[in-house]
Amino acid sequence: MLHTVVLAAEEAAEHSGYAISPIALGVLAFGGFVAALLATYAFRNAGNKH
Repeated sequence: MLHTVVLAAEEAAEHSGYAISPIALGVLAFGGFVAALLATYAFRNAGNKH
């Protein structure tokens, strides 16, 4: 019984496409890291104000 369920799940996984292309996912991740870098850079001297 479990073997049949596993085989059905593997077959379903093979035929499903990605919701977003891997290239677009990489571009979005890179954009998120750049945004985090800019937010970090904006507060680079906050500890020296007092």
